[in-house]
Parts: sequence; structure tokens; C-alpha cells
Amino acid sequence: MPETNQFGQTVGDRLPHWNGVQPLPRSVLAGQYCRLEPLDARTHTHDLLQAYSQAEDDSGWTWLAGERPGGLESMARWIVGKIIDPRVAPFAVVENASGDALGVIAWLTINADNGSVEIGHVTWSPQMQNSVLGTEAIWLMLRHAFACGYRRVEWKCDSLNAASRRAAERIGFTWEGRFRQHMVRKGRNRDTDYLSMLDSEWPLRDAAISAWLNADNFDAQGQQKQKLDSFHEQQ
Repeated sequence: MPETNQFGQTVGDRLPHWNGVQPLPRSVLAGQYCRLEPLDARTHTHDLLQAYSQAEDDSGWTWLAGERPGGLESMARWIVGKIIDPRVAPFAVVENASGDALGVIAWLTINADNGSVEIGHVTWSPQMQNSVLGTEAIWLMLRHAFACGYRRVEWKCDSLNAASRRAAERIGFTWEGRFRQHMVRKGRNRDTDYLSMLDSEWPLRDAAISAWLNADNFDAQGQQKQKLDSFHEQQ
């Protein structure tokens, strides 16, 4: 609980055992429907090119920093750009059933001293959008971060990207506020919405997502029987 110090000021909760955490290890994170593999140009370039090329247009890339690569060479450059960026720890989302890489997700802003990390660079192919794969991929990231002792996981998106904010809130992230004129992206102003999930909130979020991911919640066509919201309400 907050305390009053010797100067009569209210100060934050004590964390007597906090010594920071280690940087998140980049290993394979295995799930029931997909697995996250450290992004590799040799392994994932062809699959991702095929997956992203299924989109009818580039509308899915409007909010992203880059443009959709149009060939093997440009896709390899796009992947290598993420791999060599010291601020990014990227993964390919590989569907277990097919063995194909269908999307990308990454750790950003890893702050081991304070136990905070961001999930970003979320780049789903059409096969992943509105599918169990996207939810499980984010759940795998959250589960790994909190298992490694992190206190806070962040999600940031363009304030005009309503789909991204809805996706985060559906998982269980809480909207914290808006950073106005936060950056310039593709020559346009971007206000950025900040959302987060805390370690104290994770057990209930984990229980709801785990129950939703259970195979019994999906029919023979892979369609959900109950929405994730209903599982959150049960917690």
C-alpha cells in the first residue's frame, strides 16, 4: 500500500525483493495451434511472402511502419531489417498444422530493470486475421513475459487504428491514455494509444484465454462456440 514518508508525502508501494529481471530469452514458444520461432530470413522468407501475398490490397499495412514486400528479395530485406534492429526481438508465427509461417510478432522496448516490455510489430497475414492463431500468438508472448518475472506488458497503436485497440482490449489489455503527436509515420501525424496488462491481472486473463483456446470451444470448421469476452466475464 502507498505510504507517507518522513516529509508527509505519499509514496508508492515498496518492492523490497525487486532486483529487475533478465532480458527475455528468444526461444521457440510452443502452443496448441501455432508456435513462435525466432525470425530467420533463410527459414521464413518464402512462407511470409506467400502468406502476405494473399491479401487483396495493402490496407492491412496502413498502420505499419513499412510497406508490404513484393518479392523474395524485398521480403528478405524486411525480415533482416527486424533481425538486426537492436530494439526488436522478432518471431515468426508458424501454424502447427501446415508448418507455414503466417505472420510476425515481436518484443519491443525491453526494460529489464523495471520489468516492462512491449508487444509490437504485429503483422498478420489474411490467414491469421480473426483466427485462433492470432489470439494464441499473443497469449504465448504474454505467458512468456510474466513467467520470466516481468511486471508489465505494453501494447501501443495508432489512435486511429481501431482494430488494433479492439484486439488488445479483447485479450484483456487496459487502455491507459493517448500520447498526442507522438510520432510522424509515413509522413503523417500519429497520436498513440497506450494499453497495458500487469502481472497482478495476468492470472485471470490467462484463465479466460486458456479456456477460450480449449479445443472444445471450436467446432469442426474451427469456428468459436463462445466469444473470449464471455470467458473474461466468468472470471
